Amino acid sequence: MKNIKVMIIDDSAVVRQVLSDIIDRAEGMEVIDTAIDPIFAQQKLQKIKPDVITLDIEMPRMDGLTFLEKLMCENPIPVVMCSKLTQKSAQESLRALHLGAVEVVGKPLVNMKHDLQLQNREIVNAIRVAAGVNRNRLGESVNKAKLSESHEGHREITSSPEAAGAGDTLAQHAARLGIASAKLIAIGASTGGTQALEFALSRLDSDATGVVVVQHMPEAFTGAFAQRLDQISAIRVKEAENGDRIEKGLALIAPGGQQLEVENHAGELRVCVRQGPPVSRHCPSVDVLFRSVAQAAPRETLGIIMTGMGDDGARGMKELFDAGAFTVAQDEASCIVFGMPGRALEQGGVTTTCSLRGMPALMNAFGRPQLIDALKSDSSDAPKPKALAGLADSG
Repeated sequence: MKNIKVMIIDDSAVVRQVLSDIIDRAEGMEVIDTAIDPIFAQQKLQKIKPDVITLDIEMPRMDGLTFLEKLMCENPIPVVMCSKLTQKSAQESLRALHLGAVEVVGKPLVNMKHDLQLQNREIVNAIRVAAGVNRNRLGESVNKAKLSESHEGHREITSSPEAAGAGDTLAQHAARLGIASAKLIAIGASTGGTQALEFALSRLDSDATGVVVVQHMPEAFTGAFAQRLDQISAIRVKEAENGDRIEKGLALIAPGGQQLEVENHAGELRVCVRQGPPVSRHCPSVDVLFRSVAQAAPRETLGIIMTGMGDDGARGMKELFDAGAFTVAQDEASCIVFGMPGRALEQGGVTTTCSLRGMPALMNAFGRPQLIDALKSDSSDAPKPKALAGLADSG
């Protein structure tokens, strides 16, 4: 197995040296070059081909975010952001992820040499994740609708023969499960999920079924992430607080560093936000969310597992599926990392797969009989209701 080749771009000689030591000591990776700023890096990238780049944000001549945007347009390479700004400025970090960075690692504000060494595992893991992404997706911006597939809109929803029976349509399976009484859409995501969620949630109708989201993200980021989604979406989006009611037209984002569960209070669904240990190596954990929904309201739930590294959510989705929920995995072609959806499929807990481009139509249809009816037709020229019209071409 070949080593992961890493290029470090940082104007600090100390940081370049410490990162080089960490990476070169790690099994299966090596530093092949460094650069003090993006201008020098551009010159070197004409000759070398790194598998992963670590990139600072604040640098002379060209800042890291400008370089990242240029790189993703011209020569997509997996990038791990490593900057002091990522700890004190969640907005900068979210901007980096929006532009295509795979992971963000905070650089210590004091005692940099010592504390960077303490972050050894975090840095190495971030580089391994970056090296494993679907590079065909890196240069695509979900906001420019470059996620085109071989089919359009609701045509991209395909039932799993093993789960729903060969030839079973979404509408047939939805009717059998009583989707018209839906109360909740539960979503889990990790690597690549910030872009995927932005694409899906920003295209929901204002009265869409209530949404609860676990996105693997540091504590400092989730509030800012919810605010960004709220600004670009017709639905309301907020960071979840203990006791929040799940209702139409509202998406609740699990706070970083806390577990989120759904509870049923005499038919009314509310979230419980609590301190707790990591589950499946994560806090918040998708498994925790899905398992709670399996107890609270499985037959009124659409469970979705999106792009992400690892297996968090796979076992919880199987419990959801076994309890009678309608479960969906993002398809491999549209994932930055197919780890979580792939493991959910292996566990046998997925009713159907769907491309990211088809997700908004599915989510808008969930719990709304008039849109479920629109998904019944197999005719490619069948008229679409207003809520579905133009989804295939929306950007």
